[in-house]
Amino acid sequence: MKFKFSVIAAVMIAIGGCSQGTDEGAVVTYDVIIQNGVLYDGSGAAGYSGDIAIKGDRIAAIGDIGTAKADTIIDADGLAVAPGFINMLSWAVEDLIADGRGLGDLRQGVTLEVFGEGISYGPWSDEIKQQSKERQSDVIYDIEWTTLGQYLEYLEARGVSPNVASFVGATTLRIHEVGYDNRPATSEELEAMASLVRAAMEEGALGVGSSMIYAPANFANTAELITLMNAASEYGGMYISHIRSESGRLLEAVDELIEIARASGAPAEIYHLKAGGEENWPKLEQVFAKVEAARAEGLAITADMYTYPASSTGLNASMPLWVQEGGHDAWMERLRDPEIRARVLHEMRNPTDGFENRLKHAGGADGVLLVGFRNPELRKYVGKTLAEVAAGRGTSPEDTLIDLVIEDNSRVQVVYFIMSEENVRKKMVQPWVSFGSDGGAKSAEGAVLEQSTHPRSYGNFARVLGKYVRDEGVLPLEEAIRKLTSLPAGNLKIRDRGTLAPGYFADIVIFDPETVSDHATFAEPHQLATGVMHVFVNGVHTIKDERHTGATAGRVVRGPGWVGFNETSDDE
Repeated sequence: MKFKFSVIAAVMIAIGGCSQGTDEGAVVTYDVIIQNGVLYDGSGAAGYSGDIAIKGDRIAAIGDIGTAKADTIIDADGLAVAPGFINMLSWAVEDLIADGRGLGDLRQGVTLEVFGEGISYGPWSDEIKQQSKERQSDVIYDIEWTTLGQYLEYLEARGVSPNVASFVGATTLRIHEVGYDNRPATSEELEAMASLVRAAMEEGALGVGSSMIYAPANFANTAELITLMNAASEYGGMYISHIRSESGRLLEAVDELIEIARASGAPAEIYHLKAGGEENWPKLEQVFAKVEAARAEGLAITADMYTYPASSTGLNASMPLWVQEGGHDAWMERLRDPEIRARVLHEMRNPTDGFENRLKHAGGADGVLLVGFRNPELRKYVGKTLAEVAAGRGTSPEDTLIDLVIEDNSRVQVVYFIMSEENVRKKMVQPWVSFGSDGGAKSAEGAVLEQSTHPRSYGNFARVLGKYVRDEGVLPLEEAIRKLTSLPAGNLKIRDRGTLAPGYFADIVIFDPETVSDHATFAEPHQLATGVMHVFVNGVHTIKDERHTGATAGRVVRGPGWVGFNETSDDE
């Protein structure tokens, strides 16, 4: 299905671009005028002085708007005005159920949260719903949806401040049809998964997202992923992947992503591009070369990243995949078996490239920070390293790791210090790299304070503008804004967002480039960013003078396969 951009923009330029509205000289009145700011349109062009007028949910005029009046006038003197930022990898799927404000991201200027790294909140079978209900922890909610589109509409109906969009998850599709078994999908199962992809695309999914280092996602072969992407590409969908290896077999994993793009004809993106483990850091330059060669071939290969040298996932990422076959309960049962436990310990202590051993990549237990437990009795360990807990318990790091997983009856959320700061800078300057937090959108209050988290949930985007643009000069401001706005919007093929232009949705961020800063740290992550003064979402003033206004104007943003994509705006 081909897609085309709306003619609304052209119409709005004609209507809204004039400051005088009638022959009698009547003054045009807008809802909002932002004046005296430095405008960065998202294209990568240098900023320029100008005004913006908002009418309803759209940008009505840009430039010199003469004697026009507005109900709200914002003096942006000394401030930068940009399109709303796009979080290419968000895990705010439950945070926005608990608190629709999403302040951790919104206070950084994020106006669109994009979900779907392997796991998506639809399509869900009755069995998946039951499993999800059983695994709920701090956020308890009824599951009132089945399909991915219904989940996104559920968020909009509850009221959320940012816009929301999602890929359909390859892991979710596999669980839906194959379960947790380590085997190829049958032809009938593949056909069923492809049908689910088509249904999700018609609801507005952006494409297919995968997360290949985890069970059961890893059990899918390349041919299965190509089949799913063949279905998604019929609707203009994108393939986006936490690739099969980010360490020992990093280059082979990049090759697989490129092969999927080539076979399906779809664009493809590498989630949170990284080279994990010091011995693998030099491979990043080879990844750049592979991507550039594919792009020269005509393949639309891109990547996103977060702005820290540490990742965050579960302790399961330090265990072999075979022990996790069959799902959570089977995993727990195997770990309690002394013979199986001994085998797991041996493989953890004698690692190969057979699985992503994050414990090894972090340089050992000192490089593993414990940040989240389901079991309240274990939360005394939050903020400690695995090495500290192991020493206190008098057990080896590997034994302690297994014991914590069993006692918490979960994968246990941790931070792994596996990357180099030098590589963070190298990734950031690649013209095809955008940004995603790979974190939640928490509000730094209430129950969330009982746990820790990775600081990327509060600082990933402000860190770009403060640390890397202003303080270190790694990127010019206009290029950073392009990477936060029009680059991801174009990659996702979403309409009328990511650029300051008449007719586009009024997702707008006003920030002080001299003060914008992240404050979250690994020791104290629950700290909101500062320096983003105003945020508009769909024309609604949502952050005013760094405070939330109570507005929940966020909408579902749909991809090019949505059945109404060419007829109306993406969220009407």
